[in-house]
Amino acid sequence: MKYYTIGEAAAMYNIPESTLRFYEKKGLLPFVERDEAGRRLFSERQLALLQIITCLKNTNMPINQIKQYMDWVVEGNSTIEKRLDMLLKHKRNVLDEIALMQEYLKGIEEKIERYQKQLRGGENL
Repeated sequence: MKYYTIGEAAAMYNIPESTLRFYEKKGLLPFVERDEAGRRLFSERQLALLQIITCLKNTNMPINQIKQYMDWVVEGNSTIEKRLDMLLKHKRNVLDEIALMQEYLKGIEEKIERYQKQLRGGENL
């Protein structure tokens, strides 16, 4: 099995090493192994878990919910329904946020258009 250092894992996901240490401390990264010197080693399994953690975090899922999700992952297949339910709810939240951002973007685009017209000698604000 191939292992990656904390630096390699951090580089793969473009996050600081301190974030990985924080995730491990909070219990988000179970089963992280260590070498003889005590350095963290990340297997393909931890990298797959880190990928979903990063995805959930970057879509604004709170750490405590990510922790719950990871606890269910550790519990195994008996929690698949709970994990699916959590992800479906989170997907709805993400889609709601995207819709809201699209509305805000329209307002920004309107303001840009007004400024561009004003610079071309068009209408006043």
